[in-house]
Amino acid sequence: MTYFEKRLSLLQDAHQRLVEQKNEKPELSNGIYDRYLYPVLTAAHTPVFWRYDLNKNTNPYLLERFGINATFNAGAIKWQGKYILAARVEGLDRKSFFAIAESPNGIDNFRFWDYPIAMPETEIPDGNIYDIRLVAHEDGWIYGLFCTERKDPDAGIGDESSAIAQCGIARTTDLINWQRLPDLKTPSPQQRNVVLHPEFVNGKYALYTRPQDGFTEAGSGGGIGLGFTEKMENAIIDKEYIIAEKRYHTVYEVKNGQGPAPLKTSYGWLHLAHGVRNTAAGLRYVLYLFMTDLTDLTKVIYKPAGYFIAPEGSERIGDVSNVVFSNGWILDDDGKVFIYYASSDTRLHVATSTIEKLIDYCVNTPEDGFSSATSVKNLHGIIEKNLSFAPTKSLINA
Repeated sequence: MTYFEKRLSLLQDAHQRLVEQKNEKPELSNGIYDRYLYPVLTAAHTPVFWRYDLNKNTNPYLLERFGINATFNAGAIKWQGKYILAARVEGLDRKSFFAIAESPNGIDNFRFWDYPIAMPETEIPDGNIYDIRLVAHEDGWIYGLFCTERKDPDAGIGDESSAIAQCGIARTTDLINWQRLPDLKTPSPQQRNVVLHPEFVNGKYALYTRPQDGFTEAGSGGGIGLGFTEKMENAIIDKEYIIAEKRYHTVYEVKNGQGPAPLKTSYGWLHLAHGVRNTAAGLRYVLYLFMTDLTDLTKVIYKPAGYFIAPEGSERIGDVSNVVFSNGWILDDDGKVFIYYASSDTRLHVATSTIEKLIDYCVNTPEDGFSSATSVKNLHGIIEKNLSFAPTKSLINA
């Protein structure tokens, strides 16, 4: 066996073992969801034939030709019986693109399709695209809404980091061939984390927005917005209604944004969102839940205090540390929910729950009282209730 053949065999065997690794969940959890031990997607999950030229004549040392830095922030959908992720794949050149990975069970054995998505461009080429949300709308199309980033033409000489972010829109029927539509137009200077509501609202398309004044700063437009457009072919929102605002000394004090499209339940629309706060170590991203009214999407009816998922253990470490982010979840017909979240802009994980548990958590968890005193009051209420059922006055030695 030649050096080339031996090295290729080792690469292929390692990739196969990784993809086929059975995922596991710990015996104990917080009861709200089960967090699986192994990431469902990493850079190493991308096919060997993406990263290497496998022709020994043109690559005799079998060197990596197209390096992959990370796979994260995936849109998700159940399609043709498979669990589908549209992952953000980032090369060593910092450019992101979308690629489809599918699994038979939603927790492991995710395999990328042979080719990444060749996303069409508008008349203004994208500098970078990322964080796609997949929505099967009742109009019959599967929509992908994502962030398109372009260099700010008004940036000063030597400023190579200023950019403009807007919402790119594309649609498909097969997840392979995509029709690019004009970018969303809103009153806000920039947009991120725009998500399409899965149903018509009074005959219009409803979109969750995140208006912001600049590329990195939410500014005066901070919060999760809601707007309406007559059509998606040239989507225009005239007015944005803030339905979940930023708030001092909360997990969403700096900025917040809609994650995937909300899930419809008998109680209301269940939302998964990300919140950002500032710390001495930098920004910290977490996920939280809230619920809006079934008929009035602007009305928040339940909002548990604090975070739902935060980075733990090795999830804290990566290209952008202390971050979890989600733009994809799947509700199965049996009520099981697959929550796909990325950690530290590096890898993708899964946690599972049920729609019944998530409703219970959202409806019955105390809301934020926005002060230490009200937090203690909430805790006292739980303690008093528990002690009233205890045979003694304390559960310390129980």
